[in-house]
Amino acid sequence: MALFDDRASTRPQGRSRKERIGRAAIVVAAVIALLFALLPSPYVIEQPGPVYDTLGAAERGDEEVPLIEIPDEETFPTEGELNLLTVTVLGRPGQTPNWLEVLGAWFDRTRSAVPVEAIFPPGLSDEDRDAQNEAAMVDSQQDAIAAALVELDYEFPREVTVAGILEDSPADGVLEEGDVITEVNGTAVHAVDELRAALRENGTDAPAELRVLRDGVEEAVSVTPVERDDAVVIGVGVRMRYEFPVDITLQLDDVGGPSAGMMFALGIVDKLTPGAMTGGEIVAGTGTIDSAGQVGPIGGIRQKLWGADDAGAEWFLAPEANCDEVSGHVPDGITVFAVSTLDEARDIVEAVGKGADTAGFASCPVS
Repeated sequence: MALFDDRASTRPQGRSRKERIGRAAIVVAAVIALLFALLPSPYVIEQPGPVYDTLGAAERGDEEVPLIEIPDEETFPTEGELNLLTVTVLGRPGQTPNWLEVLGAWFDRTRSAVPVEAIFPPGLSDEDRDAQNEAAMVDSQQDAIAAALVELDYEFPREVTVAGILEDSPADGVLEEGDVITEVNGTAVHAVDELRAALRENGTDAPAELRVLRDGVEEAVSVTPVERDDAVVIGVGVRMRYEFPVDITLQLDDVGGPSAGMMFALGIVDKLTPGAMTGGEIVAGTGTIDSAGQVGPIGGIRQKLWGADDAGAEWFLAPEANCDEVSGHVPDGITVFAVSTLDEARDIVEAVGKGADTAGFASCPVS
């Protein structure tokens, strides 16, 4: 009996020991998983940022200032909102979100986890990146003013000016910094996109005949473009120079990049034309713009859609080139239009404001 009792007493102890080992293994695995989850990831997180009504005001210090100020020209009352949208980035090199935060972003349709180098290019300091974004916003605001004034039939100089020349490029030794490119193959160019389109049409098999202003003297030069990174180029950096007939100030601090251009241009047009363009509706949108009114693609459009939703917008203007990113990411209750020019965007907003049928306008697919 004693032997039987000893064996019987040892079996529960054996099972208990296995259970303790199993539980300990689970705890260790959980601790390891938690420690891993708290490690920094190679990602940053994009999420909806502040929304600004270009027809309204923004805080500057202790006061509010209008986002668009036109002091010396007759302006007209507006209604509703024309909202420009922003994206906030959580994290930066050396301070990236941990894996737990990234996992949360993957399961949150309003946020996206993207590789840190996609937002912060290697070798570019924070100061240089901030300076580039600020410069892009300043240039974008100038282009928005120009686009709005062109849309309203104002006449003023719009000069595509050579800002730099790549060494050993086709333009090296032919063009000079400060040259104003006025024509390509007999076609006038008044915007950077017009210059790019003219070079693309010319191709790389023959010289492009350029007419330039150099120190006030008109000259004709020939440059044979080359193909680089799927673009037809001559190897120059250009920027726009304007002489505006109307004093217009755009006042938005702490926002970088060029994506506010289209909405600023719409706001200027609304203020300078009789009648409220939106008819009291809340319209949101995003897109770059050039002085010819061409609307270009932007980044972070999915987050901007959710920012528009949070702001109560029912109408959204998206660059046509971004439509493939929109599909499947449209919040319920928002109609997304695809636009490629300021004129199209204006027609859409005016139709929305009048309560007219908008079915005839191009749209981005919802799903």
